[in-house]
Amino acid sequence: MQKEKVIVIGGPTASGKTALSIELAKKINGEIISADSMQIYKEMNIGTAKPEKEEMQGVKHYMLDIITPEERFSVADYKIKAKKAIKEIIEKGKIPIIVGGTGLYIEALIYEIEFLQIETDLNYRRELEQIAQEKGLNNLYEKAVKIDPKAMEKISANDQKRILRVLELYHQTGKTKTQLDSESRKEPEYDYKLFAINMDREILYNRINKRVDIMLQNGLVNEVKNIYEKYKEFPTAMQGLGYKEVVEYLEGKVSYKQMVEKIKMESRRYAKRQLTWFRKYENIIWIDGTDEVQKNIEKIIKESKL
Repeated sequence: MQKEKVIVIGGPTASGKTALSIELAKKINGEIISADSMQIYKEMNIGTAKPEKEEMQGVKHYMLDIITPEERFSVADYKIKAKKAIKEIIEKGKIPIIVGGTGLYIEALIYEIEFLQIETDLNYRRELEQIAQEKGLNNLYEKAVKIDPKAMEKISANDQKRILRVLELYHQTGKTKTQLDSESRKEPEYDYKLFAINMDREILYNRINKRVDIMLQNGLVNEVKNIYEKYKEFPTAMQGLGYKEVVEYLEGKVSYKQMVEKIKMESRRYAKRQLTWFRKYENIIWIDGTDEVQKNIEKIIKESKL
C-alpha cells in the first residue's frame, strides 16, 4: 500500500523556513506542523520567531503555544502530538508540512523512533549536577565523549541537559544512547520527503544578526522579564537561545551590549550546528534560501512528485 506523503522543511535559524512553508501550503493545500522546540511554549513569541496570525495567511499551524514555560516537554511527547496532527491533516485531504530547525523532533518522526520509558534516577542526576557545579560541565562532557563519542558529535559542550541524558542512559541501561537509538527505529508510517534550506554563510549570519536586532526592537527583554517574574521555574524554557542571555542581563551578570553580542554569536553557532545535523541525512534535498520562493516551491513539488 502506498504511504501518504509528508513534506519536511528543515534548515538553520533565520533561513526563511516560515515564509517558504506558508507559500508552499497555500499552493499545495497543506497545513503546517512546527518542529521547533521553543515555539511550543505559550507567551514565548518574540525570541522564538513564532509566526504571527497575519503572517500565517490563513494556513493552519499545529504544535505552537501548546504548553506553559514551567512545563516539561520531551521529544517523545512531540512525536505523539505531531503524529496526531499528521493524521488529522491527511484525514482532511490536505498535505502535512513539517517545518522547523529542531533536528531531534524531525528525526523522531522520519525514523519512527520508539522512546524508551526510562525512569529518571534523581539521585544520580543530582550527583551529576553537583559535579557540574563543583568541577565544571566540561568534566561531564569529557566523560560522555568517552562513553558515547558518536552521540556527542551532535551535542554542544555547554548543553548540560543533553550531556546528562547521555550519562544517565548509560548508567541506567548499560547501553549507549547511540545503541538505544538504533534499536528503537522502526519502519516509518509515512513517506517523508526531506528538504533543507542552505545559503551562503555570510548571508545567513547577516540575516541572523538582523533578526536579533529586530527581536530586541520588538521587546524581547520585556517578554523575558514578564515570563521570568510570572513563573516559579523553567525546566527547559529559559535555556532557550535568546532567553538565557536576556536572563543573564536581567540578573546583572552582563551588560546590554554583551547580551546582544552573545545572542548573535550563539545564534550563529546554533545555525552552524543545525546545518551539520541536516547534512548527515543521505536522502535530503537541499534548496537555496537565496533563490526566489516560487522557484523553491516548484522544486519541492517536482521532487516530491505532488
